[in-house]
Amino acid sequence: MNGYSLLTQAMVYLAAGVVSVPIAKRLGLGSVLGYLIAGVLVGPFALNLVGPEGDILKFGEFGVVILLFLIGLEVRPALLWRMRTAIFGVGTAQLLATAALVGAGSLAFGLDWRLGFATGLILALSSTAIVLQSLEEKDMRQGPVGEASFGVLLFQDLAVIPLFALLPLLAPVGGPPAPSPHEASLVEQLPIWGRALAQLGAIAAVIVGGRYLTRPMFRFIAAARLREIFTASALLLVVAVAALMELVGLSPALGAFLAGVVLAESEFRRELETDIEPFRGLLLGLFFITVGAGLDLGLVSAHPLEILAAVVGLIVLKTLAMYAAGRLFRSPHRVALTTAVGLAQGGEFAFVLLGFVVGAHVMGEELARLLTAVVAVSMAATPLVTAAYEKLVLSRQEDLAEPERLPFDEGDPDVIVAGFGRFGQIATRLLLANNFKVVLLENSIEQIEVLRRFGWRVHYGDASRIDLLRTAGAEKAKLLLVAIDDRDKATEMVAAARAAFPKIAIFARAYDRRHAYELIKTPDVAVERETFESALNYGRRALLKLGLSERRANRAAALFREQDLALWKELAPIAGEEDRYVMASRDSRETTEKVLRAEMARIAAEEDGEAADALAAAKAAAKSDRVEPDKEPV
Repeated sequence: MNGYSLLTQAMVYLAAGVVSVPIAKRLGLGSVLGYLIAGVLVGPFALNLVGPEGDILKFGEFGVVILLFLIGLEVRPALLWRMRTAIFGVGTAQLLATAALVGAGSLAFGLDWRLGFATGLILALSSTAIVLQSLEEKDMRQGPVGEASFGVLLFQDLAVIPLFALLPLLAPVGGPPAPSPHEASLVEQLPIWGRALAQLGAIAAVIVGGRYLTRPMFRFIAAARLREIFTASALLLVVAVAALMELVGLSPALGAFLAGVVLAESEFRRELETDIEPFRGLLLGLFFITVGAGLDLGLVSAHPLEILAAVVGLIVLKTLAMYAAGRLFRSPHRVALTTAVGLAQGGEFAFVLLGFVVGAHVMGEELARLLTAVVAVSMAATPLVTAAYEKLVLSRQEDLAEPERLPFDEGDPDVIVAGFGRFGQIATRLLLANNFKVVLLENSIEQIEVLRRFGWRVHYGDASRIDLLRTAGAEKAKLLLVAIDDRDKATEMVAAARAAFPKIAIFARAYDRRHAYELIKTPDVAVERETFESALNYGRRALLKLGLSERRANRAAALFREQDLALWKELAPIAGEEDRYVMASRDSRETTEKVLRAEMARIAAEEDGEAADALAAAKAAAKSDRVEPDKEPV
């Protein structure tokens, strides 16, 4: 590396970030632009403090690999279904519209239609790293803009795989075969069908291994109770999957994403996220530095007007395409526009694809270098563009604020309901019928759209955010009803709300008995198991159907409720001790059944006695009603 040791490079990277990022944040430019400026300064085209460009880029790509793995951990089937419109609807429309507009612009500059189409597809991709980092810094990741951006970025990441297969088809007829997109590929010399089989085999290995091998492995490691080993294992998993994908000619980042998706339903998902999250921020910062370092200042200075025009044209065309796609799928004006501006830059996968199309003889090296500079400049300009948009446009459109930023005009509420699904709706209707002021929070856009058709005024937002609860009036509200159906988030929300608002009463929806025990670890929290009362009433009605009297059925339900509540409190101290808890639960079940049988037998005896008494009384009354013939007076 031109004589630079690893320690020297690490020192330069860290020093550049430590100096540039706080200055950029203080100037209101954001951390991303600070990292990019730091990269430009220490890169090979400026001060040249860190060695060749290729070494830097390879060193920083691992940050994107970590990011894609963490995104994969969030992609659960329920999330895909809930965000299907944003991912497959808006995402597809954005990609096709951007490719068409950029391709048409390329044709206007005299490029061949194949080159124009390839350029449009490559530049249609946006930067997952930059967009998500900016959204998190602005606390917009959980809002409608965050969800729309995440859905489109997720579709773009998935689209990279078919792009590797599609782009070589745009090469001139008779050209040499397309190379593997990665230098370390072991399948480069195989025929096309051989490469396809190897890649499918690698994907299958990741899916099968992630589903059936990683859980026993993590259980074994977790039993050692050494957190650093668990962290090392999580990193090993990411690195191993990335290396496997690279060996078969696929993107390491997409391989890590696939591994994350496979593990999304694992019980170790939260632990994996927690252990890898610190590396993500550091390595993403390094990636942004590499983007800045990779900016060829010589090329930019040689063609300043061409690159400036291309960057402006790219940002404008991508903004128009994304805005049109958002409005097509009924996104509000402000949400669609804000999302479009945020996604207007080129993406990190463009660097990989540009190198790939050069090797496939779809594009010349000179044009690829020019487009690489355009993508890098557009990424560097993103913080400036979004800052200008927020200052010049958003500040004048306060009436179009995002749902979670809308002022709550209900006044000081009595109750805040977090989660307005089938559970929260019933409780809310009882409250409203008794004239309590209620603020409704829901984090599903689709659910809100349905509810508003029925006349409900529901605010969008993630109620686990303390700032949103505060805006909704939690500091003055009497009661917080936590009615969301995400067990982990409900537990986190209850703990955070209790710490932030110690005076508010909290009622929480519990999935089951164990979840209820987790919730009551937070002081002064009342819980309601979501199916307990309905199941109890269900059983009571079954007793009536089988011929029991209403008195016996009602008493059975009431006694079961009393016994269950008493035993639930009794078992709370040992809820975390599996063996003791199971044994005590079995004993308690037998005790409850004995008490119920004894009480039912007593009531049955009383009813039998009452029935006998009633029968005797009826007979006596019937006998006394018989009138004997009147005797004649003497």
